[in-house]
Amino acid sequence: MTRRTDWADHTAPESRTGPAGRGHGDGVDQDGTGRDGGRQDGEGQSRGRRRRRGGFDGHQDSGSPSSSRAEKGEPPTGDPAERARAICLRLLTGTPRTRKQLADALRKRDIPDDVAEEVLSRFEEVGLINDSAFADAWVESRHHGRGLARRALARELRTKGVESTLIDEAVGQLDSEQEEATARELVARKLRSTRGLDRDKRLRRLAGMLARKGYGEGMALRVVRQALEEEGEDTEDLGYEAF
Repeated sequence: MTRRTDWADHTAPESRTGPAGRGHGDGVDQDGTGRDGGRQDGEGQSRGRRRRRGGFDGHQDSGSPSSSRAEKGEPPTGDPAERARAICLRLLTGTPRTRKQLADALRKRDIPDDVAEEVLSRFEEVGLINDSAFADAWVESRHHGRGLARRALARELRTKGVESTLIDEAVGQLDSEQEEATARELVARKLRSTRGLDRDKRLRRLAGMLARKGYGEGMALRVVRQALEEEGEDTEDLGYEAF
């Protein structure tokens, strides 16, 4: 089966273990302020301590745009590149994202397209964005955790902006035998709850469950018929019209 992807390897080391004030992003502190934010000298530190006693993390609760950005992990400066890096790092913390997901987020925050393209390309170079690894991990997690078939997995990856070639490679690691084995497990777990219903209703309910998870009609009918036969149901006259 697919390899498990250690997403911790794709987070910025500086953002996890670096000292305060040295996060990833060329001058972006982890608390969202710039390196020239006025808190480096002793006098600035004293003023910072006095302000923190009366406000939230050194900022007055005024609802200003700069305060809102800082609370979301963005630098209060107007540099779009710094803002873009901070936004991406915040979104990537603990959760892998595709390049398209990050691009959409930057567009919503009014980051210019050329700046977003440069920042995203740099993140790809250092391994913080890896759509191939994302697709592999998604297939493994959603197939084993939710029992989704290749068709449903491909549909989900497309909505997240993964390229078709990467989707094909990821879902291609699931073969038909493994997919059918998972379908049988799903039916076995659901079978008991259908006891007491007539045969055709059981078939529709079980096959419908498989269809919602992306299994084709042929496989669904074969798996459900076998499960019903093992419980003593007569399935000789069952066909596709029973769906």
